[in-house]
Amino acid sequence: MLKVNDIHTFYGQIEALKGISLEVQEGEIVTLIGANGAGKSTTLKTISGALAPKHGSIEFEGGIISGMPIHKVTQKGVIQVPEGRRIFARMTVTENLEMGAFLRSDKDGIKDDMDRVFEMFPRLRERAGQKGGTLSGGEQQMLAMARGIMARPKLLMLDEPSMGLAPVIVELIFETIVELNKSGSTILLVEQNAAMALAIADRGYVLETGTIKLTGPGKDLLQNEEVRKAYLGET
Repeated sequence: MLKVNDIHTFYGQIEALKGISLEVQEGEIVTLIGANGAGKSTTLKTISGALAPKHGSIEFEGGIISGMPIHKVTQKGVIQVPEGRRIFARMTVTENLEMGAFLRSDKDGIKDDMDRVFEMFPRLRERAGQKGGTLSGGEQQMLAMARGIMARPKLLMLDEPSMGLAPVIVELIFETIVELNKSGSTILLVEQNAAMALAIADRGYVLETGTIKLTGPGKDLLQNEEVRKAYLGET
């Protein structure tokens, strides 16, 4: 579904990605792990069109998307839920969800998906008329994910969905990711919680200073001694 070929992305003169190559097959959960500054979020931003690579190419469903503006990439079904949630604080929960579907015209389908995300996140149904900025951090993360789902993504990219959340909310977020995947969504996940991310991932990539250091099945990386020492806090 997605093929990233030797991309080099810069912030000014600083090379943030130094030849990243990765693949995501349809129906997979693929996770990117690594320390802060390793290039995980930059990789997602480059795929989504928020950043343009200076070298390399990105293919989605067989067509080149690198260099396309972000709204064109979104129209193709690549949806990013950004780090920090970035919901519309002055809009209600329902209005935020409607914004997720702004490229769609199938009113019945939009209503069905609204019902679906309210079933996934009952707390959002309870707060449907409440402004997004008044929600708790966990509720805002639920809303950010639900807004992404409303776009009916072919590839859903999640950037640090568990950051700063209470453990019980983190469990809910990861359960939702697995449920989405089982219902047919392909997921590319950036996550600081390496243990939980690798436990649910079909495959993982370990990034280090803009390069890929390791790759393999999630369960294998979870048992890798180097990964366990660097990212799981083991000595």
